[in-house]
Amino acid sequence: MTVDEIITQLQSFVGAENIEIGREQLEESSIDLYRKWEQAQHEFNQITPPIAIVYITNVAQVQQVLRFADENKLNVIPRTGGSDIERGLETGGKEPHFILDGSRMNQILKVDPTNMQVTVEAGVSLQVLEDNLNKMGYTTGHSPQSKPITQIGGLIATRSIGQYSTLYGGIEDMVAGLAGVLPDGTTFDIKPIPRRAAGPDIRQIFIGSEGTIAFITQATLKMHTWQPDNNIYLGWAFDDLAAGFKILRDVMVAGYRPSMARVYEAGDAALHFADFVHEQHVLLFMAEGPANIAQATADGIRAIVAANAGFTEFPGQHVKDWLDHLNWDNKRVNDERIYFAKTHQVGYTTEIAAGWSEIVPLFMSVQTRVMQEVAGMIGISGHSSHQYINGTNMYFIYGYWMDKVNATEITVHDQINRIIVEETLKHAGTIVHHHGIGKARAPYIQEEYGTSYPVLKKLLQAFDPHNTMNAGSIIPIDLWNKSDQ
Repeated sequence: MTVDEIITQLQSFVGAENIEIGREQLEESSIDLYRKWEQAQHEFNQITPPIAIVYITNVAQVQQVLRFADENKLNVIPRTGGSDIERGLETGGKEPHFILDGSRMNQILKVDPTNMQVTVEAGVSLQVLEDNLNKMGYTTGHSPQSKPITQIGGLIATRSIGQYSTLYGGIEDMVAGLAGVLPDGTTFDIKPIPRRAAGPDIRQIFIGSEGTIAFITQATLKMHTWQPDNNIYLGWAFDDLAAGFKILRDVMVAGYRPSMARVYEAGDAALHFADFVHEQHVLLFMAEGPANIAQATADGIRAIVAANAGFTEFPGQHVKDWLDHLNWDNKRVNDERIYFAKTHQVGYTTEIAAGWSEIVPLFMSVQTRVMQEVAGMIGISGHSSHQYINGTNMYFIYGYWMDKVNATEITVHDQINRIIVEETLKHAGTIVHHHGIGKARAPYIQEEYGTSYPVLKKLLQAFDPHNTMNAGSIIPIDLWNKSDQ
């Protein structure tokens, strides 16, 4: 089929008013926040743009579009909020491709206070949902820094996590039920229930699928009582990085569950807390819930910190003030682009996770290698922000001068990612903690999964045998087509 024929057919499904084919819009939609310099320079010549952006408003339209794409072996890239930073919204090389955008499916369908759950369409803004629930005294507990610009479908598809995950868990712990459409147009609806033991939990097949095997149309999320007046904020400065991670581990092992528990390495801390901390690491906590539980949690954490030398407490109000201004909205994203264009410096993040015994050596090895091997670096630092009984994450923060690297943005970014991935695998960690693997880290999928890789590949190919949904994400096209025999 020609491009014009494809677009004509898509218009018959959703109406011409729901198809975008303007060159500027298509070019801007051809990349995501993995390529910040290209966005800042308005350079969109490195990646093939989509032939169209298709906005859908109901499930029937999703069925028609996906069935058409599957029959004609077209590549469909699902999208809602568009805040991806791992090349998940780029083409993986299968052409032609178009974007299927669910942002206009944006209704909060039902709030159920008795069963403590809320049902929403995939395009509902997390910020809008939280604002509505907060007014009623509830919260989902999900609060990523990108909350103002994210939507529910994308959060589920990327297996996202929020700032209060140590108490509430990741999105995989919050989804009670979900609905969607498979590549061949088949619909499914997994009913929301407290727990099920009738075979595998098939919700988890789609949570983190990154648009490869289904278009998520609806979800039911758990709710919790929102009690912000009971929040207690705690913070300390210290000099020994390993000692800070020991505190995080001790808090988890002791059974305390603060909603926020973080360690900032000094370089990253300087970006956030320079007004009251100088050349030191930072340890942060927030306790919440019923007043007695929040107080007991804070008291327990203070006792653990007090048993370790070298920690200087600072006022909790500093933590609250910082946290209140941590989230990124579209203005902040655009301001960053302007700053990059003006200064010729760019900054990025890569997140991984590992066990308690490995996280500090992993961080130090990455920091050393990046500064030694990558030209033009401004620096690399990081923080840990999500805690578990058996380990933690590391959120690397790094930047470099574009006029000093003598290479393209993507070349340098990929080089840094490769070092982080290599060191993470050496230290028995996972190469992706919560941003999704996209196409940026997909080349390492076999090393990440090891002997379980064939299970993943068979699963994805069973749902999408023609590789028509976000081809190249999770499993690169060359690996998808390669025989594993």
